[in-house]
Amino acid sequence: MALDVNRRICNKAKTINLMHNCSEGKPSKSSEDRVAKLTRCLVVSTILAILTPLSLDAQITRKEIEELREQVRQLKETQNSLHQAVQEIRALLQGSGVAPNVPPANLTVSVDDDPFKGENHAKLILIEFSDYQCPFCGRFFQETLPAIEKEYVNTGKLKYVYRDFPIESIHPDAFKAHEAANCAGEQGKYWEMHDRLFQNQNQLGAAELPKHGEAIGLKAAEFEQCLKSGKQGTEIRRDMEDGQKAGVQGTPTFFLGLQEPDGKTIKVLRMIVGAQPYGQFKEAIDRALGEVEKLVGSGGVR
Repeated sequence: MALDVNRRICNKAKTINLMHNCSEGKPSKSSEDRVAKLTRCLVVSTILAILTPLSLDAQITRKEIEELREQVRQLKETQNSLHQAVQEIRALLQGSGVAPNVPPANLTVSVDDDPFKGENHAKLILIEFSDYQCPFCGRFFQETLPAIEKEYVNTGKLKYVYRDFPIESIHPDAFKAHEAANCAGEQGKYWEMHDRLFQNQNQLGAAELPKHGEAIGLKAAEFEQCLKSGKQGTEIRRDMEDGQKAGVQGTPTFFLGLQEPDGKTIKVLRMIVGAQPYGQFKEAIDRALGEVEKLVGSGGVR
């Protein structure tokens, strides 16, 4: 019975064409709903597959019951993860129809006074608008950022700036996590908290943040007082406003550009949306560095 249910669901999945509207750059709410419905059906069918053989044998041991509970718990976690992924896809699809990676003409973005890595006076700057609870941001942190730092940031070719863009509608713990990072920055440990939060994306609740502070050696009383005060909220809201003005609609979103003479903004050369593979960043950065060299040679950049 349960196998038959799974088979019918799998056949139903084959009829769903999620890529049709996506290929045209248009959001498809019906497709998103189908993904969510399919996710729920798969979870229920899997539970039925577990329960059906058990119903044939009334002699269920305590150990088997505990194993069943553990399997159900894991299924719930999987469902939650899939639900979050669907929400992320919905957020990314809510765009204006503008082709990704093509910034508006003469777009400038503020560097603000946000944390950065690399040479302060580097001519080429990469600004990331990010969310600590966003799984795609976590993927960029784990898979792509280390290579960018090794090849470009640590060699003085690129300045990397991190700006706050928590999406509160789908990531309820994100805003406070961004506050925690900024509070850690007051004690000179911004990047330690930044890394800690991305390494523990499933533990960003208010009760977990003091534990993260303790793990990186913060002064507990000062850190918790900073969190309770909410004083870092203004800084985070300013980042979000700047991101919205620049056209950020989902996370992570990156702006690669040349530092303007005022040292406070960049002239955007390339906009990269999403946790793209390292090769795409490398191609964009190398091309931008070539432009920098040409400008330096012509006296356009000093």
